[in-house]
Amino acid sequence: MSDQRDNYKSPLSTRYSSAAMRQNFSDQKKFGTWRRLWVALAREERALGLAISAEQVAELEAHTADIDFAAADAYEKKLRHDVMAHVHAYGDVAPKARAIIHLGATSCFVTDNTELIQMRDGLRILRAQLVSVIDQLARFAREHRALPTLGFTHYQPAQATTVGKRATLWIQDLVQTLEELDHAEATLRFRGIKGATGTQASFLELFDGDHSKVRELDRRITAAFGFERTFGVTGQTYPRLADFRVAQVLSQIAQAAHKFATDVRLLSNRKELEEPFEDKQIGSSAMPWKRNPMRSERMCALARFVMSLLDNQAHTAANQWFERTLDDSANRRLAVSEMFLATDAILQIYLNVSAGLVVYPGVVRRNLDEELPFLASEHLMMEAVKAGGDRQEIHEALRVHAREAARVVKMEGGKNPLRNLLHADPAFAKVAHRIDSLLEPARYIGRAPQQVDEYLAEDIAPILARHAALLGAKGKVEV
Repeated sequence: MSDQRDNYKSPLSTRYSSAAMRQNFSDQKKFGTWRRLWVALAREERALGLAISAEQVAELEAHTADIDFAAADAYEKKLRHDVMAHVHAYGDVAPKARAIIHLGATSCFVTDNTELIQMRDGLRILRAQLVSVIDQLARFAREHRALPTLGFTHYQPAQATTVGKRATLWIQDLVQTLEELDHAEATLRFRGIKGATGTQASFLELFDGDHSKVRELDRRITAAFGFERTFGVTGQTYPRLADFRVAQVLSQIAQAAHKFATDVRLLSNRKELEEPFEDKQIGSSAMPWKRNPMRSERMCALARFVMSLLDNQAHTAANQWFERTLDDSANRRLAVSEMFLATDAILQIYLNVSAGLVVYPGVVRRNLDEELPFLASEHLMMEAVKAGGDRQEIHEALRVHAREAARVVKMEGGKNPLRNLLHADPAFAKVAHRIDSLLEPARYIGRAPQQVDEYLAEDIAPILARHAALLGAKGKVEV
C-alpha cells in the first residue's frame, strides 16, 4: 500500500470541516444512500404489484451498509460507469435480487436523489451551527450592551455606539441567513422516479400503462426519504437552479461570517477586541510578540472561496441543455460538497471565536476618549449657548480649537488637547465645570443599550427557544 502522504488530500476533509459534515459527503453516506434508494424502489414496486419477492427485498435490505468499495472500483474500471459498477457490486452480495436492482430507473434516480438528501442534511448541520453562533453572540451582546465604543462610518470616527450594539449587527446578519436556510430546506424537493428523460416511460411500461401506480410509486419513494414534495417535472436531472438556491444560502453565511471576521481583525489592530489565543500558540515564527487574528483570517479565506463558488453554480444551472448534459457532473462533484464543507468550516471557526472573544474595556475607553471631544462638539455648543453664550462665537471657537487639536494629534503625534483647550477658553467659562461630565461616553450612545435589550428579547429569544434542542454546538479549530 502506498503512503497516503503521496496522495492529495483536501484540507476541507483533513483540517477544517466537522466530522458530521465530512460524514454527510462521505462515500459511505453516498453509496449507502444509493442502496437505500434501490431498496425503497424494489419494496414499493413490489407493493404496487411487480413480480419482486419479499425474499429479494429482504436480501437487499441486509446489505445496505456492507459496501465492498474495492469491488465497485474494479467494476468501474471495466464498465466506465459508476452507477452500474455499484449495481454489480450490490448484486454480488445480493444474488437473488440482482435481476431487479435499479429496475426501471436511470442513474439520476440514485445520484440526484442522494445529492438532494445530502444537501438537505447538510443544511440541517449548518442550522445547528448557525443557531449556536447566534446564541454565543447574544450572550456577548448582553454582557457588553452598555459599554461605549467608538463607532465608524467609512472607517472614520463617527458617533459612539456600544460593543453590544455592534454585536447585534453581526447577529442580525446570521438571523437573515437562518431565515433563508429555513426557506431553502422547506422548499427543497425530491427528484423521485422520473426515468431517462423525465417522462417516466420506463415505469409506465413496468406497470402496463397504469398512470396512477407510477404516480403512487413516485409519491411513496419521496415520502420514504422525508420529502414532502417532488419536482412536478424534470428532465433526466432535477433542475440545477435548485443547487443555486441552496448555494445562495451558503454564500450568505460566508458573507455574514466574513463581515464579522473583518470587524474582529480591524478591532484587533486597535487592541480593543481579540479572538481567543491559546497559551502555547505562536503568532509568528519571527516576531514572538505577535497575536495574529489567524482564526478570523481563516474565516475570511474560506468565505472568499465559498462566495466564489456561487458564480460557478450559476453557470452550471445556465448550461443544462434540454433534458440533460453531463458537463455538470464532474463540476458538481467538487462544487456542491466543497461549498458545504467550507461553509461548515467557517461556522466551526465562528463558533470557536464567538465563544472566546476578549474585550479590553480600558483600550476601548481610551480610543473613544481620544475622539469624543470632536464627536461631542455640537452638544458642547448647545450647552454653552444655553448658558448664555453667542451661538456663532461658540461655533467659531470650537472650529478653531478643533483645528488646533487635530494639528497636535496629526502633526505632533500628541494626545487630543481639545478638552483642555475648551477648559481654558473664556467662551466656555460658564460650562467649564461641566465639560468633563458633558464628555462622559454614556451621554453619546443613544438608545444602544435599550436596542440590544429589545432586539435580544423580541427577535432572538424566540429563535433560540424554537431551536433550543440545537444549542450547544462547539467549534473546534486546529490552530
